[in-house]
Amino acid sequence: MATQTAALDTRARELSEDALYRKVNWRIVPLFILCFLFAYLDRVNISFAKLEMQSDLGFSDTVYGLGASLFFVGYFLFEVPSNMLLHKIGARVWIARIMITWGLTSACMMLVQGEFWFYTLRFLIGVMEAGFVPGVLYFFTQWYPAGRRARVNSYFKSSICLCGVVGGPLAGLILGTLDGAHGLAGWKWLFLLEALPSIVLGFVVLW
Repeated sequence: MATQTAALDTRARELSEDALYRKVNWRIVPLFILCFLFAYLDRVNISFAKLEMQSDLGFSDTVYGLGASLFFVGYFLFEVPSNMLLHKIGARVWIARIMITWGLTSACMMLVQGEFWFYTLRFLIGVMEAGFVPGVLYFFTQWYPAGRRARVNSYFKSSICLCGVVGGPLAGLILGTLDGAHGLAGWKWLFLLEALPSIVLGFVVLW
């Protein structure tokens, strides 16, 4: 009888714990998947803007390729410092900072007129975004025990498939429908409109 009672108590605790973590999942996982979506879009929209932007600004393929790759230089150099600051300042505040500043920097791409600022902003976007994915994974360690963390991490990282599905059609829609609107080229609208959600989501994360 005592064994049955203990088993029932254990089962009740497991059900209660499952219910708790379902609430946690719905509170934070969809939000960070959405954040990752726009991080990915701000990272790769340079490829969708290439034809129009390169034509308007007269960039050679060499210039454009170098500028596009400078994102990863900034990302690589500041990945470790960003995570050290995240650990010191706190995941919520630092992830919000990452999102807001990368969104602002990405939006500034619409103002590029020459090679210098093209190179500079691409490098800065990498610097500002550095630490986002490791920061989210660290944030998960504060909410989930090891036995539950693998599944949540897989949900988050597998959302890159969603990025691929959404990114192309969204970029095509912006470039196709807004080119010339209010005197702005389609590639400028692309950088602006795909950056704004990152800024808004940054404040949501902070809240």
